Amino acid sequence: MKFFTKREILGIVLIFGFIFLISFSNFKVSLRKARDFQRKNDLRTIYNGLSAYQKDWNVFPLSLEGKIVACKGSDTFKNEKGQVFNLYPCGWGKDALKDVFDPTYPPYISLLPYGPQQDKEAGYLYLSNGKRFQIYAALEGQDEAEYDPAIVKRNLKCGERICNVGLGYGNTPLDKSIEEYENELLEKEKSK
Repeated sequence: MKFFTKREILGIVLIFGFIFLISFSNFKVSLRKARDFQRKNDLRTIYNGLSAYQKDWNVFPLSLEGKIVACKGSDTFKNEKGQVFNLYPCGWGKDALKDVFDPTYPPYISLLPYGPQQDKEAGYLYLSNGKRFQIYAALEGQDEAEYDPAIVKRNLKCGERICNVGLGYGNTPLDKSIEEYENELLEKEKSK
């Protein structure tokens, strides 16, 4: 029985090393794409949950420091007209978006998405004035179809990263603040 020569062993090691390098880089790209896919799905889940919330309450939850203000605190109360006061910011990955006074009512979102790399300070950003909302994330891949350079120009922070993808309610643009957009609508209305 003949053993491999040193030259043949070196050739085999080089071939396997080359295959490993190609596979490893493709594996890293696949993982990045999977995380970006999850972020896009999370944005859609949040959008749908907020839309259902608005149908029931006739208003979107306000925002505070990029979070959805819709969670119950010790001083949260409901008046005789059904208006809720003193809601608190909900934690991403910790709280549900739900009717805080009716535990039997199905939640709008069972658990607010956490984001696939929250441990690396990459999260979601929610902005709302009650009539409109914008929800943002930071995709890792600039080659994703949803990546929007106009959002990047706003320099919004999704955790430690700059937001680059988002969804807005109705015609709410993502490349400007809700206030800017509403001011533009008022100016158009005045000019008619």
